[in-house]
Amino acid sequence: MSSASRNISTIMRVALGILFLAHGIAKFQMGLGNVAGWFASIGVPGFLGYVVAVIELVGGIALILGLLTRYVSGLLVIVLIGAIFTAKLTGGLMGNGQGAGYELDIAFILVALHLVFAPTTRLSLDSLFGRRESTEK
Repeated sequence: MSSASRNISTIMRVALGILFLAHGIAKFQMGLGNVAGWFASIGVPGFLGYVVAVIELVGGIALILGLLTRYVSGLLVIVLIGAIFTAKLTGGLMGNGQGAGYELDIAFILVALHLVFAPTTRLSLDSLFGRRESTEK
């Protein structure tokens, strides 16, 4: 992997982490009970609101630090696919004026998928704790 590719992967990881951290913080700020209630209102079990909030918050921090990047990114892909099919699909790709579309979710999925399969970068905790052959040279 070239130096430019490594740098881009690091930027993508940190940026995605910041975005998910912000979404997780927002869910905690609005109250997890409210989040669970909204989940229930769209036909999703309410307890998943708590699960998603924690995944977004902790997952965002983990991505920023580069810790368990592949696993966290894979988990976020699942969360994003769930969001598309449960909350955003009916609004269409760009939204319908009453709710958000799923265009950004697709972009986030692509970034997260890249992180699942990309080599570990030096500027991550994964590179400190992982196997040497999984990090780039």
